[in-house]
Amino acid sequence: MINLQNVTFSYAQTDGAGGIKNINLTVDSGEAVLLCGESGCGKTTLTRLINGLIPHYYEGELEGTVVVDGLNVPDTPLYELAPHVSSVFQNPRSQFFTVDTTSELAFGCENLGMAETEILSRIERVAQEYNLTPLMGRRIFALSGGEKQKIACACASVIQADVIVLDEPSSNLDAAAIGDIRKALKQWKLQGKTIIVAEHRLHYLADIVDRVVYMKEGQIEKIYPVGDFLSMQEKEREDMGLRLFSLSGMARMDIPHEKPRFTESIKFSNFCFAYKHQEECLHIAELDIPKGSITALIGLNGAGKSTLANCICGLQKSGYMELDGKKLDWRKRLQTCYMVMQDVNHQLFTESVLDEVLLSMTEENESAASEILKQFHLSELAERHPLSLSGGEKQRVAIASAIASGRTIIVFDEPTSGLDFRHMKEVSKSLHTLADQGKTLLVITHDPELIFSCCTNVIQMSAGKVTDTYLLDALGLNKMLAFFQQE
Repeated sequence: MINLQNVTFSYAQTDGAGGIKNINLTVDSGEAVLLCGESGCGKTTLTRLINGLIPHYYEGELEGTVVVDGLNVPDTPLYELAPHVSSVFQNPRSQFFTVDTTSELAFGCENLGMAETEILSRIERVAQEYNLTPLMGRRIFALSGGEKQKIACACASVIQADVIVLDEPSSNLDAAAIGDIRKALKQWKLQGKTIIVAEHRLHYLADIVDRVVYMKEGQIEKIYPVGDFLSMQEKEREDMGLRLFSLSGMARMDIPHEKPRFTESIKFSNFCFAYKHQEECLHIAELDIPKGSITALIGLNGAGKSTLANCICGLQKSGYMELDGKKLDWRKRLQTCYMVMQDVNHQLFTESVLDEVLLSMTEENESAASEILKQFHLSELAERHPLSLSGGEKQRVAIASAIASGRTIIVFDEPTSGLDFRHMKEVSKSLHTLADQGKTLLVITHDPELIFSCCTNVIQMSAGKVTDTYLLDALGLNKMLAFFQQE
């Protein structure tokens, strides 16, 4: 179904970053293949070769042969490839063309010139298969991240292409939405689809993929039958820069930090909030967070996590925070708290990465800023425009800016979204460093590996309320894993 022979590609107007060299890969019809490796290893480039975005959208120098479903990709226009290959991107918004869900499902079929009756029949079938009936006719941009990704998967299904390519489809999803992605992948496999998925999060794919392609520095380092990959020790995969292949194994691992002793707490009271013309979505009468802790805030999409974080930072006018005996309203919290947003594009303002970090400092200190950039492997990108960076690089710039701000309380909204194992561990190390400096950190996350790696406490939310708070000891670890392993 897919045949790549002696393929080399380098992007135009770059130093070769993200390109690939001497790729040879054959994928059989109906096979599910996982592409893994550290950020920048070439996974995304390989997916773009298969779906035709290279060379028809992303320009550069291409050598070798790329054949998909009998079609020579470089010589085949995208409109002729479309019936053969469907794609699901990391950020589904980047592949939407309409404003409502039903129109979006119809869009691809309309472009292929299908009859109206056939289009409506396919939409109805896909909506039933993926339990999308409640989402039909909805405004796309009012959907949650998980709902948008479900629509993206449905759009891939409605075309009925033989090959489906996914690029980090789980990076912004909660546990329930990842469960939905798993169901879609299993459905496609039953239908005999050929599946290529590039991922950092591996744990939800263990019983789906047939082979694992490990990439490093733009080349295929090794190809494993999934059984051989599963039999490897977790330490071996860590040394390769890969994340856990099984969350259940985490329960048998020692928590990598000492049980903390907190003597003071930050108190929050009367955090209630409702968006305009909507019912109350946050109702927290009282909440204590240990001062100096790294507290994970978990819950499914729509639980109220981001709303609580906005209120804590003073971005929404609600509630009071008591810190060191002082009661702070929302105005004073604006000067005490710093937030790293989930979509970091909303908080990147300057013309260079270095200026972005300097902007966050009370007093500019280029030497200190350079040290922070070095810590996050951003030194070589110091003069690059922040919006020209990859998703993971932008995330690291935003975290570097938070560290440079020197604020007492720092809220991170999905700080490891799209990050590989090594960069996740570097974020974890930086959070520990901040906590050691006396900062209090609140981390909104769907990443159990990050929680295990650095968090000391967990707050669990549902329907705008706190349902549980616990220390991340052995008992707390089992509670946390049970939450993330739900389907």
